Amino acid sequence: MNFWESLFARIGSLVFIFTTLERFIPSQFWDTVDIYLRKLAFFFNPNVEITFDEFPPEDYGRSKAYAAIQAYLGTNFSGQTARLKATAAGKGRGVTLSMDDCQEIAEVYKGVKVCWMRSTKYPRNNVISFKESVDEKRAYILSFRQKDRNVVVGSYLTHVLGEGKAISKRGRKQRLYTNVSGDDWGSDDKMMWRSVGFEHPATFETLAMDPKKKKEIMDDLIEFTKARDYYAKIGKPWKRGYLLYGPPGTGKSTMIAAIANFLRYDVYDIELTSVSDNTNLRKLLIEISKRAIVVIEDIDCSLQITGKRKGNHSGHKRDNPTVEDAVRKAGDGGDEREESKVTLSGLLNFMDGLWSASGGERIFVFTTNHVEKIDDALIRRGRMDRHIEMSYCCFEAFKVLAKNYLDLDSHHMFDAVRCLLSEIEISTADVAESLVPKSAEMGADECLENLMAALRKGKGEAEKMGGERQGGEVFRRLKKHIRRRLVAQK
Repeated sequence: MNFWESLFARIGSLVFIFTTLERFIPSQFWDTVDIYLRKLAFFFNPNVEITFDEFPPEDYGRSKAYAAIQAYLGTNFSGQTARLKATAAGKGRGVTLSMDDCQEIAEVYKGVKVCWMRSTKYPRNNVISFKESVDEKRAYILSFRQKDRNVVVGSYLTHVLGEGKAISKRGRKQRLYTNVSGDDWGSDDKMMWRSVGFEHPATFETLAMDPKKKKEIMDDLIEFTKARDYYAKIGKPWKRGYLLYGPPGTGKSTMIAAIANFLRYDVYDIELTSVSDNTNLRKLLIEISKRAIVVIEDIDCSLQITGKRKGNHSGHKRDNPTVEDAVRKAGDGGDEREESKVTLSGLLNFMDGLWSASGGERIFVFTTNHVEKIDDALIRRGRMDRHIEMSYCCFEAFKVLAKNYLDLDSHHMFDAVRCLLSEIEISTADVAESLVPKSAEMGADECLENLMAALRKGKGEAEKMGGERQGGEVFRRLKKHIRRRLVAQK
């Protein structure tokens, strides 16, 4: 066995011994060893170190300073390191580079030399797992000489954070977030949100709605974005609420996408049934960034909270369950699975309680098909500042759809469509479906003929249902009259 073979064999033995010791020796021992090793390193290299954790223990969310440093170093100094991490920057925008673990970047600022290093600590345990750990602790470490402390702390860090935020803003891409189930969080709150790039193409220009109504909404949104000082003056959190209500297929979700694209805001779509209790709902709120739209769709179906006040004004739990409770439990299968404990009070506090002021420039949007089922306290003015009815398709909305799908501004069949739309109720989704060409050879005339056929069919069904209702009403009145005559004869 030559020298190199012997060396590698000894190294392998040492690694095996160290791994075995690490498995059986308590983690507190290794933490103590780490402290003394740091003291020893400081004795030979008395530099000052500042650590920027990705998830500081004293905060709920991801550190904004960490994100700014990541953008600053990745953009300006990625060419200095041999190992880099790459993430997709978005459609047609290449990749975003950042330094890998244990890599160093040196910079000279106003004659002061500083050094950055990225560090990742992994949890010590006796469990072998191929799943990515949620307890990884990432951080950027800045080191510099003690004599340069005033320059680094006084102006260099301000320079880095300002530049990093500006870089992030220039390369910012809208995101669509959704909350994950509380069972999937593990031990770290950073798992609460998952996101993808927001690429919905809807805009106010393509939104099928009356132009005057669209203009009012757009003006209100612009006024909101410029009202920071006004909200501070009146002592209210910088937020606004929109209630979108109307029948299915009238464009409520499309409206949300159009608002997001108009303001360039991120969208946070909250699934309330995945939130275990009010505390975790509050944690979700704290994690939401500024310039965001918070969406709860179908609020009347999200949880059994919107009608609780109507059935139980006292707010106390009923000792004797009713027949309806038993039927509801049987309908749910009668199992004992864990259900969300989010309450109406918790949701109200989420919207405009003390914790709602933790961020800024947020828009809350609720959607519902049945506005009459929602508790008045949830949608009163001040919580839902604007109530926007997404009604059935009108002629102005049809013209927008005709422009979108057929590139038509006018047509000889438009007058007939106008007359039929004034006589029946049809959703914009149904109108759009009729206007979609079913083949490449299908022209605008055929699409409009399909729409006319659908409108005529809808009109006939409406007249038939109206006649049946009228006949039923006559029959009920006749029975009531006969019953009264029989009673009088007795």
